[in-house]
Amino acid sequence: LGRVLVGSGTLLYGTAPSYEKFKAIEVIARIPYQSWEAVAYTLMTRFYSDEERAIRLSKVLPFARLAQDNETMHVVVIAQLTAKHCKVGLIRHTIIPLLFSFVYYWGVWLISMFDRHVAFELNYIFEDHAFHQYSEFIEMNADALKSSKIKSKFLEFYGREAETEFEFFESVRLDELIHRNASVLIVEELKRKALM
Repeated sequence: LGRVLVGSGTLLYGTAPSYEKFKAIEVIARIPYQSWEAVAYTLMTRFYSDEERAIRLSKVLPFARLAQDNETMHVVVIAQLTAKHCKVGLIRHTIIPLLFSFVYYWGVWLISMFDRHVAFELNYIFEDHAFHQYSEFIEMNADALKSSKIKSKFLEFYGREAETEFEFFESVRLDELIHRNASVLIVEELKRKALM
């Protein structure tokens, strides 16, 4: 499933990292966190009298909330940068990522209802791919990114400081690494609890 997810993006947007590809990645990257949050609330509604289960379900909520807000910051700022550097098509760069997000949301929602391990492992694969794409992009374009100033009201609103695109993309790359690693830590915790 992870290979299908990453492969679909590669087929549509190519293997090389680009502003256009990052815009699509970030539109989609928020989705698992929104799905996990919805599943947790759905299951808590069903099992609200089981405090232990409610606690287990609630543990993912702070991470899901922070991660989806973080990914929203990424997509808003990257959408501005994409518009500045590239000409983007409505269908390929807006409608397709939104349609993919819709399907991905409900797919992750269903998977999460029955096996949260798989949902978090899938997110690990997606975030790992994003991390490597940003790493490659920074390496390929370091000089140009360092000389390109960035100004974003949303970035300021979010509380993130970056004077250049290089600083911004470095911070985004680090965010993806944090999301990736947090996903695998949650999987390990879920497996440990299952063995108890």
